[in-house]
Amino acid sequence: MKIVLTDAQTVLDSLVNADILKQFGEVTEYGLLRYDEVAEKIADADMVVCNKTLLDKNTLRLAKNLKYIGLFATGYNNIDIEYCAEHGITVCNAGSYSTNAVAQHTFALILEHFNNTANYNKFVQDGLWKRSKTFSPFVYQLNELAGKTIGIVGLGNIGRAVAKIANAFEMRVLAYNRSEKSVDGVEFVSLDALLEQSDIVTVHCPLNRDSENMFDKNTFAKMKRNALFVNIARGGVMVEQDLYDALESGTIGGAAIDTLAVEPMEENCILMGAKNCIITPHIAWAPVETRVRLMNIVAENIRNFLSGNPTNKIV
Repeated sequence: MKIVLTDAQTVLDSLVNADILKQFGEVTEYGLLRYDEVAEKIADADMVVCNKTLLDKNTLRLAKNLKYIGLFATGYNNIDIEYCAEHGITVCNAGSYSTNAVAQHTFALILEHFNNTANYNKFVQDGLWKRSKTFSPFVYQLNELAGKTIGIVGLGNIGRAVAKIANAFEMRVLAYNRSEKSVDGVEFVSLDALLEQSDIVTVHCPLNRDSENMFDKNTFAKMKRNALFVNIARGGVMVEQDLYDALESGTIGGAAIDTLAVEPMEENCILMGAKNCIITPHIAWAPVETRVRLMNIVAENIRNFLSGNPTNKIV
């Protein structure tokens, strides 16, 4: 069995490797193939495993032996599902492997906004505490989470994990979801009510026609002036220019985001250096334990496919 990894460096490093896949056959790893390289490199593959590589009718055209595509991801919008169905290629994704990691990163960003940890560390490292007149210099504002209202847009696995953490912080938890669910400690409201009442608005919905550009100038205008906007979902759910304008004008109090519409960040990205904006480079899903779990799911998917009982099957 010839197994080709087309964008291994998006998942693997010195701490997480693909050795678990070698039990199924010969594994060839490519760090990050360009689009025009893919067709030739997978031409003799029986299986392809990828993260974000575009596998369409052009890149798949030479892969006459291809039987299986495995994803290092939950999303599969980079795969031509219709082509795969027509050519008998099974496609399996990785399921909910990163729920805890993404919920953890959500609160890492929230806590950074309200506790100013990085700013206070820089204050100390710059030698300013040594010259402080008091033992507790009030340089940056600190605020408690207890008693604040968090509004969760999208209450899937990750949204529910965020709600659980918020309850532990003794926060009031509101949620907006296309279909109402019964979740302990969560109050379902309309989107407008969530925007108007929340001190923190955090997004955990998939990117689709309903959610694309959901957070624009009109949405931000409905939020509290000191509210924090958190986006750990997809960059496409927000209009970056409108978020920049809302931050610079003080329409909202801050933003903490892990995703952009174009990644890696473009040189002229409007949000670079925006006021009260924390940005991390799409790493909410990437703790070591999470990636090890991901590799185990990918391997289990292959094992089940070979045994005739595919799991997490898309097509």
